[in-house]
Amino acid sequence: VQLQASGGGLVQAGGSLRLSCAASERTFKNDAMGWFRQAPGKEREFVAGIRWSGTYTVYADSVKGRFTISRDNAKITVYLQMDNLKPEDTAVYYCAAGRVVHTGVRDEYDYWGQGTQVTVSS
Repeated sequence: VQLQASGGGLVQAGGSLRLSCAASERTFKNDAMGWFRQAPGKEREFVAGIRWSGTYTVYADSVKGRFTISRDNAKITVYLQMDNLKPEDTAVYYCAAGRVVHTGVRDEYDYWGQGTQVTVSS
């Protein structure tokens, strides 16, 4: 499974961005997608997750109420709408895919995109 992330950029605090992650296929190897982020000097952390079927979504506490994860099954694409961005949201954002039991656990994901930079200025 190959993943292509896009949509990062520079935005002022309070602004919005939408990230996209297009997957090359949807198979038994890929039943969930997640967004993670990594700031300089920090570990990669979970942001949001979604499954290809059903309505299940999950968010990190730090982004609840500001970020929304969604999917387009026909396009095999997952989106991350980020509103009311804060400087602490600055990081490289990665999308990930896998046959996942716990969508918030980084090690359960087998496939990773290349990352897209999000920078929020104060």
